[in-house]
Amino acid sequence: MMDLILWRHAEAEEAQEGMEDLQRPLTPRGEKQVARMAAWLDRQLPEGLRVLVSPAVRTEATAKALGRKYKLRAELLPGGTAADLLELAQWPQGRGAVLVVGHQPTLGQAAAELLGLRAPECAIRKGSVWWLRRRTRAESTETILLAVQSPDFL
Repeated sequence: MMDLILWRHAEAEEAQEGMEDLQRPLTPRGEKQVARMAAWLDRQLPEGLRVLVSPAVRTEATAKALGRKYKLRAELLPGGTAADLLELAQWPQGRGAVLVVGHQPTLGQAAAELLGLRAPECAIRKGSVWWLRRRTRAESTETILLAVQSPDFL
C-alpha cells in the first residue's frame, strides 16, 4: 500500500514588477489557509512520511507550516510534469506515504492520471489536499481517493 498526498501551495502574492515567479510569498489569506491545513494534516499524517517540496518561496512556506522535515526538489517547480512527480514520489512501487507540495497544473495532472479520468487535469484549489492510496485487493490493484480537503472548509 502507498499513499500519495498532493498539497497545492496556498494563495500567493501576485508577481510585482521585477519579481521572479518563484519568489512570490504567501498572502495573509494564504498564511491562514496554510495554518488551517497544516493543523488538519498533522492530525492525519502517518509517522515516517516523506515530504517533497518545490523550491518556490510559496511552496516552501506552505510546507514549513507543517513543522516536519522536507526535501526541496527542482522536479516539482512550475513546468514539471506529472511523470516527474510520480517518479520522484516512487509511485506506485513505493511504500508508506509521500506528501508532495507543489503547483497546478502538475498536481491536477497527476491526480487525473492516477484516477483514470478523461480530463487532462483536476482543478486543485489553492491550499487544498488530495489524498490518494494505491492498494491491492484480491490480486487487483487500484487507486482510491481517500480525501479532498480545502482550507476554506476547515
